[in-house]
Amino acid sequence: MLKIVAVAVALFLIPLQAVAEPRAGFHAGPVFTTFGDIATVQSDLPIPEGTVFRVVFDVTDKATPGQLNRTFDSAARFINMHVEAGVPIADIHVAVVVHGGASVDVLAQTAYAARNDGAINGSAAAIAELTAHGVDIWLCGQSAAAHEITKPDLLPGIGMSLSAMTAFALLQQQGYTLNP
Repeated sequence: MLKIVAVAVALFLIPLQAVAEPRAGFHAGPVFTTFGDIATVQSDLPIPEGTVFRVVFDVTDKATPGQLNRTFDSAARFINMHVEAGVPIADIHVAVVVHGGASVDVLAQTAYAARNDGAINGSAAAIAELTAHGVDIWLCGQSAAAHEITKPDLLPGIGMSLSAMTAFALLQQQGYTLNP
């Protein structure tokens, strides 16, 4: 009974987290409005017309159960700030490679809850939005094996790579740069 109450409370709080006020000086972005908050900056480093970004984010640290993984938030922030700065969204290509402890953050709710004392996967909604906007998310197959994660355990839209090393090498060959 206590677990049911805890899950109900967590489900109630998730929408509250999504509408929480951004940090001072930050605001919702034009693409992702419930996460990936940005600050408007008068930059001295102009983004040349025609710039195409291909950026891969490296996710190794697991989020606190029930919380959004910080790197998924960073990927959304990257897209939001560049769209606000005038870069067409079609010219922003983002990939996320997940490995190590963060592997559990791409699990579907049942598998996630089983590994986190019934907690809600706080990254699931953000992952759904990111993938809906064309962000490729790759799980390291070696980390998946180490954590006993199989493809049916994953959230929709998560791809499995042979390894994180393989994903980074292939993405680099496609012109992606690593955003650590």
